[in-house]
Amino acid sequence: MDPNTIPLTFFRKSSASITGPHGDIVKPSHVRFLDYEVEIGLVVGRDTPVSSTVTDLPQVLAGLVITNDVSARDIQLPQTQFYEAKSYPSFTPVGPALVLLDADEWKRFGDLHLRLRVNGELRQDMHVAGDMIYSPLQALQSLTRFQDLAAGDLILTGTPAGTALSAPAKPIEIIGSLLPPALKWKAFFKRQAANPKYLADRDVVEATIATDDGTIDLGAQRNIVKASPAAPTP
Repeated sequence: MDPNTIPLTFFRKSSASITGPHGDIVKPSHVRFLDYEVEIGLVVGRDTPVSSTVTDLPQVLAGLVITNDVSARDIQLPQTQFYEAKSYPSFTPVGPALVLLDADEWKRFGDLHLRLRVNGELRQDMHVAGDMIYSPLQALQSLTRFQDLAAGDLILTGTPAGTALSAPAKPIEIIGSLLPPALKWKAFFKRQAANPKYLADRDVVEATIATDDGTIDLGAQRNIVKASPAAPTP
């Protein structure tokens, strides 16, 4: 999609999906295509009522954390909504640190460098500056048009390229849009089944976010994927 025409979109994740920076990511037995998304987490520092005029980040935010927006793509895409696919227990590793920033450090937000590795292989690697479609300030201004914010709320800010799921080539996308839904999703699942980048049992997922000079460092996550045993057949 054209970044200049993409609307700023919000969706919810269950708070029960949060786990620690070294907790297991539990892959439900019915999920085939488990994906990762390293993201900067914004932690709200003070209650902010709807329709507030937000002019700078320190006005609303306490600091930043590393988050991983783990996603079950085979649940997310056919349902055309995100809540279930991103809300299973352990699907939001957070931490290890809530890093509080002063006014000068907030000005370096664009220098933050996001990296995610799976089994040591670098999958996601991006600096915020020049790649983030909407700034945190724009997100906060849009969010407070319709929702109160409470101290402790966690807002995830989107992920770089490099996830297991990637957009199909334009011709394939056009062909897919012409197919009946059942046939389209059958073809999609068949294509994704050949993709080795989806997370599997015992995969190690490591995420870091920091400025290159280390002045701002959110620490490092290391989570191991554990496959949930299949439910017994009645």
